[in-house]
Amino acid sequence: MMSPNRTFVLLSGICALVLTMGVARFAYTPMLAYMQAQTGLSDALAGWLAGWNYLGYLTGVLVVTRMKDLMRKDRLYRISLLLAVATTAMMPLTEFMPMIPRLEEAWIWGLSRYLAGVSTAGGLMLGSGLILNWLIRHGHRSELGLHFSGLGLGIVLGGLLVELAAPYTDWRGQWWLLTGVGLLLLIPAWYGLPRPNQGVPLSAHSREAASEPGPLWLWLLQAAYLCAGFGYTINATFTVLITEQQPALSGQGGLMWLLVGLAAAPAPVLWDRIARRLGYLRSLQTAYLLQIIGILLPVFSASLAAAIASSLLFGLTFIGIVSLVLTMVGVRYPAHPAQIMARLTVGYGIAQIIAPVVAGELAELRGTFDDSLIMVGVIMVLGLLCLLAMERVATNAEKR
Repeated sequence: MMSPNRTFVLLSGICALVLTMGVARFAYTPMLAYMQAQTGLSDALAGWLAGWNYLGYLTGVLVVTRMKDLMRKDRLYRISLLLAVATTAMMPLTEFMPMIPRLEEAWIWGLSRYLAGVSTAGGLMLGSGLILNWLIRHGHRSELGLHFSGLGLGIVLGGLLVELAAPYTDWRGQWWLLTGVGLLLLIPAWYGLPRPNQGVPLSAHSREAASEPGPLWLWLLQAAYLCAGFGYTINATFTVLITEQQPALSGQGGLMWLLVGLAAAPAPVLWDRIARRLGYLRSLQTAYLLQIIGILLPVFSASLAAAIASSLLFGLTFIGIVSLVLTMVGVRYPAHPAQIMARLTVGYGIAQIIAPVVAGELAELRGTFDDSLIMVGVIMVLGLLCLLAMERVATNAEKR
C-alpha cells in the first residue's frame, strides 16, 4: 500500500487545528461583540461561558494524558473532530430574545462551550501526537512548527468569517456559517491522517534520562506556566471586547483579532529559531516580557497603534510560550515528558477557568477591562520572575 504524502498528512493536522481551535474555540471571541449587541449577553456571562470552555479543555486534557493505546487515541481524536462541528451548531439553536437573557439559553451555550473545550483538547493534544507519531514512523523529521501554524490560521479564518457575514446576517447566521465551514474542514482532517497502525513500528528509546532538573526548578516552571494561563486566557477571550470598549476604536475589534491570528501563524517556527540562538529558558523569558508589554498597552493608551501592537504581541507570544514549554519539557525530561506536561497543563487549565470568570465579573463591576489587564500583567510579571529564578537555580546546580 502506497504511503500517504507528508504534505497531505500535515495539511490534515492543520485543518484539524483550524476546526477545533479556530472554529469550535476561537470564533467565540469575535462573536462576543455581535452576541452582546443582539442578545444582551453580559460581560459576566461571557466570562462564565469562557470558563466552561476551559473547564472542558482541562477535562479533555486529563482524559488524554491517561490514554496509552494509539488506536484509542485515534478514535477519540476523530470523535473530537465531530464534536467540534456539533458544538458550533449548538450555539444558534436557541430562542434567545434580544436584551432578555434566559437561563435555558445560558445553559445551552455553556454546554456547547464545555464540549467545544473537550474537542479542543482532542484536536490539539491528540492530533499533534498522532501527526508526530506518523512522521517518526515514516522517517520524517519530528518537527511540528508547520502543524502548529493551524492555530493562527484558525484565528484568521474564524475572524474573517464572522466579520464578512456580519453585514448580511445576524449572530445565528454567523454561527451557522461557521458550522458549514467546519463541516468542510472535517473532510481533510478526517481522511488525511492515516490510522496509527500503519507504518514502521517505533523502536524503543533509551529511558536513561540525562541529568534532570531538581524539584525546585520544576515547581518554578509550573508556577510560571500557571501565570501564562492567566495571560493567555484574558486576551484570547476578551481582545475584541477590550478594543470595542475604547470609544476611538469602535468597530475595530474584529480587525484586532485578525491581527492576533496573523501574528500567531508563523510564531511556532519563529520561536524555534530564536530558541536555537538564545536557549529555551531565555526565549521563554523574552516571550513573557513581550506579552506583558502587550497586555498593558491598552491600559495606558487608547490609540489604534497601541491596540495593533497589543494584538500582534499577543499573537506572537501565546503559542510561542506553549510550544517552548512543550519542547523544553521534552528536552529536560526525556524519560517521562508526558507526565510532566500533564502536571503543567493542569495548572494552566485551572488558570484558564478562573481568569475569564474573574475578568468578566470585574469588567461588569468597573465598566472597563483595565483593572483585569493590570491584574493579569502583575501575574505575568510573577511568572517572569519565576523564569529568572529557574535560571539561577540551574546555574547553582551546575556549580555543585
